[in-house]
Amino acid sequence: MGNPTGFLKLDRQLPADRDPSERLIDWLEVHEHMPEDGIKEQASRCMDCGVPFCQSGESRFAPQVAGCPVNNLIPEWNDLVYHGRWKEAVQRLHKTNNFPEFTGRVCPAPCEGSCVLGINAPPVTIKHHEYAIIERAFEEGWVVAEPPSRRTGKTVAVVGSGPGGLAAAAQLNKAGHLVTVYERADRIGGLLMYGIPNMKLEKHVVQRRIDIMKEEGITFVTNTEIGKDISAQTLHADFDAVVIATGATKPRDLPVEGRELKGVHFAMDFLKANTKSLLDSGHQDGKFISAKGKNVVIIGGGDTGTDCVGTSLRHGCEHVMQLEIMPRPADARLPSNPWPEWPKTLLVDYGQSEAIAKQGDDPRHYLVMTKKFEGDDEGNIKAVHTVHIEWAKDEQGRMFPKEIEGTETRLEADLVLLAMGFTGPEEAILDQLEIEKDARSNAKAEYDKFQTNVKGVFACGDARRGQSLIVWAIDEGRRAAREVDTFLMGQSYLP
Repeated sequence: MGNPTGFLKLDRQLPADRDPSERLIDWLEVHEHMPEDGIKEQASRCMDCGVPFCQSGESRFAPQVAGCPVNNLIPEWNDLVYHGRWKEAVQRLHKTNNFPEFTGRVCPAPCEGSCVLGINAPPVTIKHHEYAIIERAFEEGWVVAEPPSRRTGKTVAVVGSGPGGLAAAAQLNKAGHLVTVYERADRIGGLLMYGIPNMKLEKHVVQRRIDIMKEEGITFVTNTEIGKDISAQTLHADFDAVVIATGATKPRDLPVEGRELKGVHFAMDFLKANTKSLLDSGHQDGKFISAKGKNVVIIGGGDTGTDCVGTSLRHGCEHVMQLEIMPRPADARLPSNPWPEWPKTLLVDYGQSEAIAKQGDDPRHYLVMTKKFEGDDEGNIKAVHTVHIEWAKDEQGRMFPKEIEGTETRLEADLVLLAMGFTGPEEAILDQLEIEKDARSNAKAEYDKFQTNVKGVFACGDARRGQSLIVWAIDEGRRAAREVDTFLMGQSYLP
């Protein structure tokens, strides 16, 4: 590396976040920018470690073991950044990742979890370098449309325009195939457009990439649901190959008393309506679920729960609380969670930090189970009844939540958001094509093959693997594209 002692002399630094009092009154991205000299200094912390675990995510070990699923050439572009060779850095970055502007913003950075420096010091700020490289490239005009020099005449339909579908489409287009992407929403982007709030991923960033892909020859069709507006059988007959990348969009429900009350919503319905109204009218149309002036209870954690916290605060809620059934993570790695496993430690994300700034405490409450919802005379949610639990083993050795007597609590609530994850893909297209499913109701297709039981139909991303990370969806989209290309042409030169 250019600075072999950088990791010894420099501490980990990230750009500051905007003050909560400022960012809670808008929907702009949370983070400030770091000067170029600071980015170069941080890049110099990348060690000449010999075996860069950061760039070697393995599907068979995920998510226990960290590492980059798309095998980003991290030490290489860290060194290029340190030497100010930004154009070469973005060329290296694009070799493995079609959309570093997305992962540089919203990926939880499993690469940093396996950074060798992280064994006994804070890891390298890999995710921020990825963001800095691609944004510099866009500023300099280095990211331009690169349509293929020849066309094969083969046609491919990609169902779903989230990160997996877009990655597959981009790679198949590079191979010269005629690609059409179908999206049931009114805007392209899937999870990137409507599942992630604007303050984490501003939508002009998504549209910027979509516009380039259009210039490269990809056709996008919106407001069209395969299995409803167009039958899956018709699609299969009309195209030489089909890639199913619909995501895992069936939300996990909470079947307790009072679930039918008004004011109890799935988190994704809340987030999608909010972003659509923001983009359509700046929230002037009123076509969203407002948290203004309400006591909000969010059931579930993870990124979706955090996004609900941040969105509720921006609406001007009275108070927001998150209930999590799992224990509070440790402040530091436990002996049972050694490097290079993903560190199961307490994180304070942007939503929690905003709640702390506004309310004075962390909104998360751990080891809490919801028992029932209480409504008023008009059928509106009024309160959530909970009990504290501890995790115990049953006679078969399986873990279960054991209620702790005397810990029952009644929480006032005007809005309840269910953020408990997803159970799998919606089934219309799978059923119409008679695609086999695995035990978790996902499309059954082997990793690195992606071929379903139906000839010419492939599945990738969350529709195949279940709810996962954006970077895994990109990895699967790229790998699936190679398999589709091989199916169509007999061989593939795609990476």
